[in-house]
Amino acid sequence: MLIITTTELKKNLGKYLSKVNKEDIIITRNGVPIAQLITPKDKKLSLVNQLIGVIPNKNLNKEDVRKERLFGDESNSW
Repeated sequence: MLIITTTELKKNLGKYLSKVNKEDIIITRNGVPIAQLITPKDKKLSLVNQLIGVIPNKNLNKEDVRKERLFGDESNSW
């Protein structure tokens, strides 16, 4: 993983757009990470991996998921 500053990114955007195909890039401002560049093809898998263990496995069907999204915690009463 490559770590660069916002100033470095601004100066060499094309260079880092090419490099992001090989490795993720963390962008910092004043030493604090503020963004991450990743390739689009890796994004879905990365998001799924980040959510493993965060989303409880409730064995919900499609209709249950729809109700939960529409009504939030209120949907637990059905």
